[in-house]
Amino acid sequence: HPPSVATDKEEQKRLLENRPDQPQNPKVLRIAIIGAPNAGKSTLSNQLLGRKVFPVSRKVHTTRCKARGVITHEDTQLIILDTPGLTNPLKAKRHNLEEAMLTDPWDSMKHADLVLVLVDVSDHWTRNSLSREVLKCLSQFPHVPSVLVLNKVDILKKKFLLLEIVTDLTEGIVNGKKLKVKSAFKQDSNSSAKSPLQITQASPPEGKVPGSPCGQEENGAQEGSGLDKSSDVGGAGTGEGQGPKHCEPKDLKDRKGWPHFQEIFMLAALRGEEVDTLKRYLLMQAKPGPWEFHSDVLTNQSPQEICDNIIREKVLEYLPLEVPYGVTQVTEIWEEGECGELLIVQSLLVPRESHKRMLIGRGGKVISRIAREAGQDLMNAFLCDVCLKLKVEVK
Repeated sequence: HPPSVATDKEEQKRLLENRPDQPQNPKVLRIAIIGAPNAGKSTLSNQLLGRKVFPVSRKVHTTRCKARGVITHEDTQLIILDTPGLTNPLKAKRHNLEEAMLTDPWDSMKHADLVLVLVDVSDHWTRNSLSREVLKCLSQFPHVPSVLVLNKVDILKKKFLLLEIVTDLTEGIVNGKKLKVKSAFKQDSNSSAKSPLQITQASPPEGKVPGSPCGQEENGAQEGSGLDKSSDVGGAGTGEGQGPKHCEPKDLKDRKGWPHFQEIFMLAALRGEEVDTLKRYLLMQAKPGPWEFHSDVLTNQSPQEICDNIIREKVLEYLPLEVPYGVTQVTEIWEEGECGELLIVQSLLVPRESHKRMLIGRGGKVISRIAREAGQDLMNAFLCDVCLKLKVEVK
């Protein structure tokens, strides 16, 4: 089971400062997850971690800063760099976003050993091309191995569209090999997210990743990845000398995809479908190196940051349009109650009386729901009883 987060700020700080209790031959992998806002990056991060520590909402820009999640499994440590959605200065200004929202994804790329590019296939406006910001990010760091993750596959009714999406997003090339895509429908599939595709490479590289669900079955590829896999993530199939070149922004104007992905995964992060397949793959890509954190660490966020983010997530979820972006949170009480429960009292400050009425809701329904749901999520993160009280005031 993943460790819980300490409820005491000082205890969490001590834990983060603890010397890592690493084994004799430790392995490590730093993973940046990038994508357009609302692609499901935080949902995927939470599923990989096995506990909810990152805020999730249908509204864009729920994640406001980079935070780290830590998965420690046997001799391997995966460090997940959950980043804000890649955006541009114009949109950042519109949503009143901090400067960090523009720089954090780029900082994460600088420290990453592997990048997961997440694409929401349920969004028919954006699913057939990578956003300009994502392409810019990949082209600025061509030396960082990248993996394409198609998310929300369960929502896609017409599974045959995955064929077209994969071809567009990879420009028909994965791991340095041209893709051959055969349609292979599986009529009696129980899982809504199974892919009706069998994707193989024209000349498969040697050495498959053991235990991964390659798309070699006669009746259709598994949802994980239908590609033949090479076990070497560093420039596999492309040859070290002829890896992806650094592209200038002007070269990206007419590009839709990225022909240097090493793998493709198809999953449904919200339901947890095929997340374990991706996790196994990530564990296998780890390279020898010292751990960054003690094995009891789940995230580098403070307990207050987790609390603020989770309450904010609910406020974003239940308030219309731009209203939630103007809410300020002030924690007034954070203490242990008589029976060991965590008592939190937080004030939500809003700019207008009309916003206050919206946030409280008729008969206090909205604010009660926010407090109840946020309290549940905090119990899951801290593994203790949480008594959360919220007050709403006009600034």
